[in-house]
This record gives sequence, structure tokens and C-alpha cells, in this order.
Amino acid sequence: MLEKINAIKEEINAAVATNLQEVEELRIKYLSKKGSISQLMVDFRTVPAEMKRELGQKINELKNYATEKIASLKEGFATAADSDAEAIDLTRTATPYELGTRHPLSLVKNEMLRIFAGMGFTIAEGPEIEDDWHVFESLNFPPDHPARDMQDTFFISRDPKDILLRTHTSSVQTRVMEKTQPPIRIVCPGRVYRNEAISARAHCFFHQVEGLYIDKNVSFADLKQVLLGFARQMFGPETKIRLRPSYFPFTEPSAEMDISCDICGGKGCAFCKGTGWVEILGCGMVDPNVLDACGIDSKVYSGYAFGMGIERITNLKYKVKDLRMFSENDVRFLREFESAR
Repeated sequence: MLEKINAIKEEINAAVATNLQEVEELRIKYLSKKGSISQLMVDFRTVPAEMKRELGQKINELKNYATEKIASLKEGFATAADSDAEAIDLTRTATPYELGTRHPLSLVKNEMLRIFAGMGFTIAEGPEIEDDWHVFESLNFPPDHPARDMQDTFFISRDPKDILLRTHTSSVQTRVMEKTQPPIRIVCPGRVYRNEAISARAHCFFHQVEGLYIDKNVSFADLKQVLLGFARQMFGPETKIRLRPSYFPFTEPSAEMDISCDICGGKGCAFCKGTGWVEILGCGMVDPNVLDACGIDSKVYSGYAFGMGIERITNLKYKVKDLRMFSENDVRFLREFESAR
């Protein structure tokens, strides 16, 4: 029996395998219930009592040796399999796959911010969930202003104070003016919310970029020059602008700005409704009441503000007819902007 044990050990020592299947065959040959070592245990029952201790110890050593050998062979293949798995990386998207593109709103927003950065404006951001004071009261909205009505604003809480989703990024301007003394020159990009029916021309959320400049001796002429420079960089050097009187609670005087239609060259077409002009933003001189409410002396400082919808500018730049397409994540629509990324 001792000769059998030594012979099996030599076999195990010389055993090799080229794959996991062969390793499993070796395990079955030596360690299964019908394997060679199990058969030794059956023969062990007939061994004289005085030899049981020595042979029992030899059989256990053989079994341990076989177990270690097979485990070693198996580990080698497992390591190779892990290396292959790392090389393949099963978490990756199946190939072939197409690269994504930047969203058109992101493309236009980044272009707008680049233009204003070139004019010395810095970026300021604030929370989308705001209180009434920052969204309305500090910006000179009277208590009975329609924008305070539930038809326009998403209110989250009315007690102890009104908490709402901001309806414009002007609230960021208020927060900056509260903590910063002039000169202030900022642009505020962000998402805003209004309680409106969703259609091709309106949505319950959209994106804005608003600008604010406050310093000594700031005039309406300064505002006009900045907006003209923006329009020509965004829509082309031949672009013309016009300012029409308007009304906003937080600016006085206020105006709406149109640009010459780049489709018809100002001659009149369906896009500009035959006028030759397309409205893109609202603007004006900051109302002294707003400056005083934010702790800035309106007798020393003046300033201007402007605001525009990113979707509006994107519509004009890329001729997108339906506002809803910006939020539907239709890959076919997004692929149209691959060359612009």
C-alpha cells in the first residue's frame, strides 16, 4: 500500500493541465469519491492495526498534496481568466458604438458665456429653490404683480414664508448684490421654472442667461454697446439691433431688444413675420429701489441688467421649430449637432 501511495504522489507531482477542464479531470481522478485516494481509504480498512497510524498519516499527506496541487493549477487559469476579463472590460458598451454630442443648449450657453467673458463678465450661480424676497420683493415686484400668482409660479411652501422654484435667474443677481459692493459685472446662467402649458413655443422649465453691471456713471449707452457686441458675435458681424420701450419691475427705463432677421436680411419673411426683426431679450437700467433693497447706494451707483432665454437664442441660431425637442433626448435630433460639438 505504501508503494501505491508513493506511485500516486509521483503521478500527481508530474500532472499538468492546459485548461480548466483538464484540471477538473485531475480532481475527479484523485479526489472524487471514486478517485485513487478515495480507493486507498477503502483499502485502508484491511491494513493491520500496527500499520494504520503510519499509513493513515501518509494517505492524509497525499490527499493534502493533491488538493494543493489541483488548487495551484486552477489558480493559474483563474488568474489568466481575470487578466482577460480586465482586458475586455465587460462593463463597457458593446462595440461598435457611437460617440455622443453636446446638447445644443449647452453649445449655445457656452458660446454666450465665452462672449460675455471676453467683455469682462464673470459667472455667478445660485439655488433653483428660492424664497419670495430674492425672486420678487427685492426686485421691486409689487404685491399684486401677476407673476406672484399661482398661474405663473411653482410654490413649494407658503408658510412661514413663500418658498418657490425661481422664475428667473435675477435672484442670483440679488444674492450677489447683497454680499458684494460695486463694481459688479456678472452673468447668471441657469434653469428656471414657470407654471405654463407645454407647447411648441413654451415649457414649464427653460434656461436663461442674465447679466448685471453696476458701477459709477453706468449709462444706457453702455448697455446698448454691450448688447450690440454680443449680437454681432453670436449672429454675425452684419447683425443690427433695435431697442423698443418696455416695462419690467426691476429696471427703469426698460426695453426689449430685436435683432435683424438673418434669414431674410431684414427684408421680411415668415420667420420674422414680415417685420425683418426678431425679439431676443429684455433689458434696462437697474431700478434704484432694487439697488437700495440690496444695500447699494443708488445715489452713488447705477447699473444695467439684461436677460435672455437660451432656448430662444438656440432657436434663432439653429432654426429649431419646437421647444419640446430640447428636453426629449431624441438621439436623432441630438445627432444633428455632432459637427458643432
